[in-house]
Amino acid sequence: MALRLNVSVERFPIAGRFVISRGARTEAVVVTATIEEAGAAGRGECVPYPRYGETVEGVAADIERMRAAIEGGLDRAALQDAMPAGAARNALDCALWDLDAKRAGVPAMTLAGIDRLRPVTTAYTISLGTPEEMAEAAAKAAGRPILKIKLGGPEGDLERIRAVRDAAPDATLIADANEGWVAERLQSHLRACADAGFALVEQPLPAKADDALAGIERPVPVCADESAHDRRNLDRIAGLYDAINVKLDKTGGLTEALALTEAAQARGLTVMVGCMLATSLAMAPAMLLTPKARFVDLDGPLLLARDRENGLTFEGSVVHPPSATLWG
Repeated sequence: MALRLNVSVERFPIAGRFVISRGARTEAVVVTATIEEAGAAGRGECVPYPRYGETVEGVAADIERMRAAIEGGLDRAALQDAMPAGAARNALDCALWDLDAKRAGVPAMTLAGIDRLRPVTTAYTISLGTPEEMAEAAAKAAGRPILKIKLGGPEGDLERIRAVRDAAPDATLIADANEGWVAERLQSHLRACADAGFALVEQPLPAKADDALAGIERPVPVCADESAHDRRNLDRIAGLYDAINVKLDKTGGLTEALALTEAAQARGLTVMVGCMLATSLAMAPAMLLTPKARFVDLDGPLLLARDRENGLTFEGSVVHPPSATLWG
């Protein structure tokens, strides 16, 4: 049967505010690839990320350039060599996983060798703001078991750390500096997180300056995000970090993400499953990584004013596996 590829750009408004060290956003802009065959359709969603030199137009064009190959029957294995890791390959890879599951008449998790997916607890993001603003947001979300705290302001992170802990005394806290700290303040900021009982600190330094992590005391485990994309630099990551944030938009899809997760664990790295700000369609394939993850951060749909139809089911911070109607 003939295959047909469709590419679309969609916009989903954010509920409230979403602010990190690199700026603020009011909407999630996603690119969706749909591969159809004989009435079956596989879908994959990606988020073009300027931090990695991606644009919406560029990612959509990269997917379009694969039209002949996809419609000619290019499979997931060949796709890994045909495109570099990144958002465009992620959309196509996840669409092919979805289509392959529908072709086979079995869940995508079965194709991935996973016996069962269970509901998991996701972190919930608190945007960067003044200590008072973040304390107020944390207090409102204090019933959620895990809070991910955006840090990385030019000043005031020590105050933010203390304010959030005071506002949410029982929550597991993760700090995410989004490359916003400097080496000179690294030890004092890590110590403040340790004193406040944080469980993890994510990407404290810029990716190009993270050599400063070598040999220092880390009173809180440190997780690579912007520094870690796929398996190519995993040996270097394992020498600097305690954990790795695996995101499908960085790995270029579920295929590489599954391989990266296994390889990271073999090197003793703790795994976090993360996401860009996107809909349930982007979160669904990432759920296949959760059985091997110590931390799950798939709260994208919770931060949107509206999600897709047939989206993931959330009960508070507990997210359930996707239905076949959504993906896989």
